[in-house]
Amino acid sequence: MSIFSHPAYDKHEQVAFYQDAKSGLKAIIAVHNTNLGPSLGGCRMWPYADDGEALEDVLRLSRGMTYKSAMAGLKLGGGKSVIIGDPRKEKTPELLRAMGEFINTLGGRYITAEDSGTSVADMKVIGETTKFVSGLIEGSETGGDPSPSTAYGVFVGLKATAKHRWGRDDLQGLKVSIQGVGNVGFRLAKLLKEAGAEIYVTDIFQDNIDRAVSELGATAVGSDEIFDLDVDLFAPCAMGAILNDDTIARLKVGAIAGAANNQLAEERHAQALREKGILYAPDYVINAGGIIDVYYQQQGDYNPAQVKEHIERIGDTMQEIFQRAEETGETTAHVADRIAEERFGHEDAVKKTDSAAA
Repeated sequence: MSIFSHPAYDKHEQVAFYQDAKSGLKAIIAVHNTNLGPSLGGCRMWPYADDGEALEDVLRLSRGMTYKSAMAGLKLGGGKSVIIGDPRKEKTPELLRAMGEFINTLGGRYITAEDSGTSVADMKVIGETTKFVSGLIEGSETGGDPSPSTAYGVFVGLKATAKHRWGRDDLQGLKVSIQGVGNVGFRLAKLLKEAGAEIYVTDIFQDNIDRAVSELGATAVGSDEIFDLDVDLFAPCAMGAILNDDTIARLKVGAIAGAANNQLAEERHAQALREKGILYAPDYVINAGGIIDVYYQQQGDYNPAQVKEHIERIGDTMQEIFQRAEETGETTAHVADRIAEERFGHEDAVKKTDSAAA
């Protein structure tokens, strides 16, 4: 199958492949859209089952970054990179430096940052061979790590979701199931616990589950059992495409609000959720805290209060989406897409605007 006929290809501006035999690096960079600015998105390292799975992931993720930055009001485009490999076993300084050399070949059209399977420390190594790396600012409280900001943004959006779904201003006693308690998921779980929520967790790594149980008093459940829990809200914070025909049929929740990218396996699953009465918080809107943080790091003169204020606008954006979806009968995912496309100049949105003006 060619790139241009790939189901996940969405008029991407550039898709680049790179292999370095010496370090063992196999990677892909996808630049989706740069209408608003250079593409910025994390570098994910993951043990993909095959090259096709990696390609689909980077195409979907880079597209999501375009929409995410547009909805967050940032002058950035959408891009993403993936390294094929197990980050716990195959990551080396040589491999990361080779990744920096790969990023350089795009001449600044793509700027990287940390993501699943990579860290701030890894970005520093990548930064030895490229200047097109972000999330390293020493002046921030986290040393440049955007994970806390991502978690906080999801928490803000989750509260807005609970407000719209149940009309409540607090999370006391709310039952929340969290799929994935890594860097972002654990921080979200901590915020929820502090807010009085009852949390259930699962993860592909047992040590992550053990930490959530011992430090937060979370209830551990099986990786498949997470979809069958009778809880109020489901927070996907791991990999994407987990909302599909099978899982949606099993869900017993009133709302979904989590940090994972590309939660819907297909666009039609947004309608399936709506028909089942499940309120869905569009993933690229609610999880934008990290990219907001990294954007301000890029600008210089990093101001934590300014970053927090911008992240807290996620709650207002979520309320706007929920309200418009309720008024029009559309899915929340479609409403969010429409707003984002108007902002970054998507071809279809431009045509609709021109027609309306005529």
